[in-house]
Amino acid sequence: MSIDFLDIWTGLFDHYYEMSMKISDSDKLREIITIDSELNKIQDQDILLERILSVARKITNADAGSIYVMQGDVLYVKYAQNNSMQKKLPPGQKLPYKFFTVPVNTHSISGYAAKKKRTVNIPDYYAIPKDAPYSHNTKYDKDAGYISKSMLALPLLDGRGTCLGVLQIINKMDEAGEYIPFTKEDEQLVEHFANNVVIALEKAQLTRSNIELMARMSRARDPKETSYHVNRVAGFSVEIYDRWAFKAGIPEHKRDKDRDVFRMAAMLHDVGKVGISDRILKKPGKLNDEEYHIMKMHTLIGANFFEDPRSEFDIMAKVVVLNHHERWDGTGYPGNADLDDPEIIEAQERFEKTGTVHHVDPKTGEIVRKIDLTPLPGKKGKDIPIFGRIVAIADVYDALRSARVYKDAWTEEDVLNELRACSGTQFDPELIEIFFEVYDRLQTIAEQFADQ
Repeated sequence: MSIDFLDIWTGLFDHYYEMSMKISDSDKLREIITIDSELNKIQDQDILLERILSVARKITNADAGSIYVMQGDVLYVKYAQNNSMQKKLPPGQKLPYKFFTVPVNTHSISGYAAKKKRTVNIPDYYAIPKDAPYSHNTKYDKDAGYISKSMLALPLLDGRGTCLGVLQIINKMDEAGEYIPFTKEDEQLVEHFANNVVIALEKAQLTRSNIELMARMSRARDPKETSYHVNRVAGFSVEIYDRWAFKAGIPEHKRDKDRDVFRMAAMLHDVGKVGISDRILKKPGKLNDEEYHIMKMHTLIGANFFEDPRSEFDIMAKVVVLNHHERWDGTGYPGNADLDDPEIIEAQERFEKTGTVHHVDPKTGEIVRKIDLTPLPGKKGKDIPIFGRIVAIADVYDALRSARVYKDAWTEEDVLNELRACSGTQFDPELIEIFFEVYDRLQTIAEQFADQ
């Protein structure tokens, strides 16, 4: 996704929001077709889902909404938006929302839309006829402190008629800001939009599957990793980045561009572990100095996977993989190590064959030349790229709060205290402050990707 595209998309998006109540339906359709083609360039599934919901709300002037993805016979909420409640927050702060699931059956509105594969248009959420197969659940409104009035729910169907998820928008507003029912024209416009973006969604899901496959290959080598670790780290990282970028005054088109590739790159932060010996990855106890020396090479091995970058994703992935173990005080790794140093591969191969990184006599097994294991000076402070500094926090936070084969999960209180204690030494203090500012959003991500 290029900067030019984002400039165009942002301009169209803002223009449509201002004109949506004034232009004809045919003009709306032309605007939607243009936006459809640009959304196809978004690569990350989650970024795309969030954007689909935003656009659907804009083209109908809807105050709120949610988007769900189908997994088996359950709908998982991925994003929820509410303009009225968002306005009550300070600029740049995102609205937290509660993660929940909905069974795919006819009892709920979104479940009915998915089950029957048809659009549901509710003029008044609190006046649903008693003979309707679905009913309203006021618990969601009570939990959110919000009153739903009109509602439009439609399934996202692929070319085979399989339901990928449900788009649900709430409370259409007129020019005076009053809630009114969604019209038949709204249905047609959103259905057209949904039919087109499904192609983009399928492509983004394929991209996600390929990245998750690479991450699973790495995790298969390392039994210490939990199944959804990479998804949580990626989600945490994007939330921290969004808040940092807003406070840093990064232009919106640049933020959108970065977060699309950053989420995918963060999922591959430990991909270099595929090149680390099983003697180390599967060792149940603490690593000795030689083993730790080899273990640190996973950052260099992973970075070399992207040594010939052909896309912005490759560039971002190399930055993340190489820098996510650097420390704010300069005591991290790999520092300014030479990615092309043949000693890196040779040391790994020697360890695999002999159990030591040092040069040994092949006949006697005696060490004839030792390798200097003194750590190189790490990158320090803001010399560490921002994306590496962010993933460093997200990775450690998730590792501490997760159970591993060699440790129990820490309590949330102990994890948060540890992050505070490491501010200014291991972690960028500004980013630790931002971590706590977006903490509520991080909990939603943790719930979405909880280990089974």
